[in-house]
Amino acid sequence: MTTRRNFVKLAAASGLVAAAQPLMALTHLDIGVGTYSYHSMPMEAMIEQLNHLRVGKIEMSRVEFMLLSHPKDELFRTTKEKLDRAGIRCVSWYAATINNDQDVEDAIRFARLLGAGNITGDATGSVLNRIDERLTQEGLTFGLHNHFFPNIRFAYESPEDVLKALAPLSKTMGATADTGHFASCGYDPAEALRALRPRLRMVHLKDVKAKGGEVNLLLGTGVARIPEVMQELHRRQFPGLIAIEYEHEGDTSDDMAQEVAYARKLA
Repeated sequence: MTTRRNFVKLAAASGLVAAAQPLMALTHLDIGVGTYSYHSMPMEAMIEQLNHLRVGKIEMSRVEFMLLSHPKDELFRTTKEKLDRAGIRCVSWYAATINNDQDVEDAIRFARLLGAGNITGDATGSVLNRIDERLTQEGLTFGLHNHFFPNIRFAYESPEDVLKALAPLSKTMGATADTGHFASCGYDPAEALRALRPRLRMVHLKDVKAKGGEVNLLLGTGVARIPEVMQELHRRQFPGLIAIEYEHEGDTSDDMAQEVAYARKLA
């Protein structure tokens, strides 16, 4: 009779155990899309593209939905209906900068209208404490977003900037790590994800041409070390959404098809 112990011995002798060592590779990462990637495209065409690529999860990050655009509730209601019909789930909403208590309340309402459990954005000072308090009450989570701006020192450029802001806050408050912006600011995105591991909520998967610039390239062709980023996410068996972002004007359909295919090969 072949017992489990005997099977392990036989497998080890034949090299099967060694071949089975990288079990993390069997854990598929959750690939989705940040909808800013389709910001030049009408909503209906974007949804058609997402369905064509079999993308079932998104972060809503189109400009017309951000707080700075002062959107109305109806936009969120009608969009949620369209997404539901297409079988697409909005797991996160990108608010951009949250400045005051009214922004916090609007952000909560908009996320609820989309059915999103997470809000991504940035804030400074006491507003962070208010976000923490209210989102904890509402059972939502927050991802503090790092960013690169040319010739401007943004509050959250390094992983240390993000962690310092999050340190006094509850576990409601996490990080949405943008690999492209980290690279643009001169930081190693894979190392940044490693540093943010205790607080990492979701990832914006983006590649850029060079440090100090914001020109987006196809994943794997720039300086953001995307294969190493994906290896790091596999290493920690990251359960959150990895949202592909591609910041280009015009029709991005062909490029996004390549982006999604590339990310899935590494997932």
